[in-house]
Amino acid sequence: MNDQQKQFVLSFMAYAAQRDLPLEKLCRLSGIGLEALTPGKAFEIGPKQFNDLWLNACHLSNDPLFGLHLGESLQLAALGMVGEIIKSSTTVGQGVEHAVALTPLITDLFGMTVGHDAHTFTLRLHPNESHRAASPFAFGQMVSFFLVFAVHELDGLIFARIRPERVSMPFADAEAPELERVLRCTPTRSEDEYAISFDRKYWDMPIITANYALQESLLQKVGIAMSGRAGTDSWQNKVQQYLLKNAYLGTVSLEEMAANFNVSPRSLQRKLKDEQVTYQELADDVRKSLALHYLESGGYYVKEISYMLGYNELSAFSRAFKRWTGVTPAGYQKNFE
Repeated sequence: MNDQQKQFVLSFMAYAAQRDLPLEKLCRLSGIGLEALTPGKAFEIGPKQFNDLWLNACHLSNDPLFGLHLGESLQLAALGMVGEIIKSSTTVGQGVEHAVALTPLITDLFGMTVGHDAHTFTLRLHPNESHRAASPFAFGQMVSFFLVFAVHELDGLIFARIRPERVSMPFADAEAPELERVLRCTPTRSEDEYAISFDRKYWDMPIITANYALQESLLQKVGIAMSGRAGTDSWQNKVQQYLLKNAYLGTVSLEEMAANFNVSPRSLQRKLKDEQVTYQELADDVRKSLALHYLESGGYYVKEISYMLGYNELSAFSRAFKRWTGVTPAGYQKNFE
C-alpha cells in the first residue's frame, strides 16, 4: 500500500471515530492491526481486508451509505499529497485533470477520465474488473465516495455550492432520496455507468483560495479554540468541527447535519439540548469565529471572506457581522491594518 492509500485509510478511521465507531472492533473484524496505523509504521492491507473494512464500517454505523457520507465530510487535505497538488492548481479544470491523473495513487478499484462536450465536462470511473471482483463491496462504497467528494471539493475550490448536471450510477430505490440530497441532483440509475457531469462554465474558473497555507492555519487555530469549549467526544464539538470544515457551503441545515451523522434531526436536537446548546447557536458561533479570524489576518478582502463563509451577497454577510459585533466587517478590519 502506498503512502496516499495509507493516508486515505487513516482519514477513513478518523471519520469512523467521529461517527463513534469502536475502532478496535472495526479493525479486528476486518483483520487489521490498529497499531499498524501508527505514523512511521509499515502498513499493508489486502483486497479482502479493504472490502471487510467498508463492510464492517457500514454494519457498525448502521449506515449503508457510509461511503457517501464519508465523501461529504472529508476535505482535500485527507488525500495528502494528492490533495495538495489539486489545491495548488490555477483553475478548476487543471485541478480536475490533476485529480484524474492521480486517482491510481488513491485506489486501484477504478480509473478516472474526464471528457467534454459543448455544455458540460464529465468525470467517469472505469472499473478495474479483477480488483472489483476481489473487493466488490468496497468498490460500490468507493464509487459513492468519489462522486460526492468531487462535488464538495469543487465547492471548496471556488467557494460556491455547485449542482451537478447529471449523475449516473447503480443504486437501490431506498437510497435515492439521500443520494439526491448529498449529490444535489436526481441520480440516474445505471448498472454499468459511473459518471458525474458539471456545467462547462466551471472549467476555466480560477481557484479562489490561492493562499491555502494561511486559510488552513486559520481553520486550525479556530478549530483548536472551539474544541476547548466542549469535550472532544461531545456532540457540540462534532457539529462545530463539521460546520468549520464546510463553512464555504453556507449554513448547513439541521437535516443535512443529522444525515451526515446518521441520526434523525430530532435526535440531534435532543443531544445538543442535553449539552445546553442549540444548533443555530453553534452555526452562528462558527461563522462568527471564522469571520473574525479572517478579518484579523489581513490576508483577504471582505468580499472574499463573504464568499468563503457561504454568503451569496456581501450585504448579507455585512448584516450578519454587524448583528454579531455591532460594527461592519470593513470597520472591524481597519483595527488590524
